Amino acid sequence: MKEINYLKKSHKIYLVAPSFGCTTEPYKTRLDAAITNLQEEGYDVIEGHNIYLNKGHVRSNSAKNCAKEFNEAYLNSNDGDAIISVGGGETMCEILPYINFKKIKQAPHRFFMGFSDNTCLTYTLTTLCEVKTIYGPCAGSFAFKPFEYSTKDALDLLTNKVNKTKGYPVWERYKDYEAITNNPLLSSNFSEDKIIKLYPKDSSFNLTGRLLGGCLDILIMLCGTKYDETSKYLEKYKEDGFIWFLESCDLNSLMIERGLFQLKEAGWFKYCKGFIFGRPLHFKEKILGVDHYSAIKTILKELKLPIAFDVDLGHFDPSMPVITGAKANVVIEKGNIFIKYLKE
Repeated sequence: MKEINYLKKSHKIYLVAPSFGCTTEPYKTRLDAAITNLQEEGYDVIEGHNIYLNKGHVRSNSAKNCAKEFNEAYLNSNDGDAIISVGGGETMCEILPYINFKKIKQAPHRFFMGFSDNTCLTYTLTTLCEVKTIYGPCAGSFAFKPFEYSTKDALDLLTNKVNKTKGYPVWERYKDYEAITNNPLLSSNFSEDKIIKLYPKDSSFNLTGRLLGGCLDILIMLCGTKYDETSKYLEKYKEDGFIWFLESCDLNSLMIERGLFQLKEAGWFKYCKGFIFGRPLHFKEKILGVDHYSAIKTILKELKLPIAFDVDLGHFDPSMPVITGAKANVVIEKGNIFIKYLKE
């Protein structure tokens, strides 16, 4: 893997919209506030030409223009500059034919950070280009100061201030979307207690390996396409082994089950040491009596590997940022998760 170029105060943060553009509330106001906050932190924020647009098919712009914005940000930036997506979305996959993976692979490392639909880039940049990325908060999350939980951890990882993170004490399950639309800077209501479940129940979760994963919705879409060089990547780093971190957005429990079956049969879990599952957006919903716990165990139990359920990862805030492609030690103890990134 390429040596990481960390973000410094003298560097630029490029904002791009490879999927969703911030044209509606609360996203527009939050992005405005986030830009101000990041500038106050000492960063030169470069606004991509798509970030306030909605001209594409469920994207900020056409697939070609979204890819052009990203290519320019990555290939024209300096060592240590970072690129952050302004939002998730639904059809980011359509920009992949226009991403210049060949030149990106030859270029120095830049951190790209994004969440959900941005798995299209966080995963492919790692597996195709040897670029470590951060599966973490989009730019609008930085609208709230002081930075805490996921935004603090993300900025600390971008700047190499820390080499370890841990889960958070509480999370937010229910959002009042009408109130948020009317007051975009309304603070989150972190009131749910975290409960991490292990399978098997008496298993010990203390693993070292490379972190791979992202949004399951996107990973199953990538599987089998020409952008899927997972097997090649796994073989290259098989001596390290892999810890898969996974979460889902639109998938119900049976879709999760089918998706995991697809990835397992495609060989993606070869050399796997264990799994970290975030809370799915369809948290504890049952389809024909099947919840996400049952769906995941049905497919993965034969691998006889430790599985952690309901960690602070996913579409419920706050969600831990994770460096995709990094070698790390992951421990779950005393009801919490701890990730320590290792030198390579």
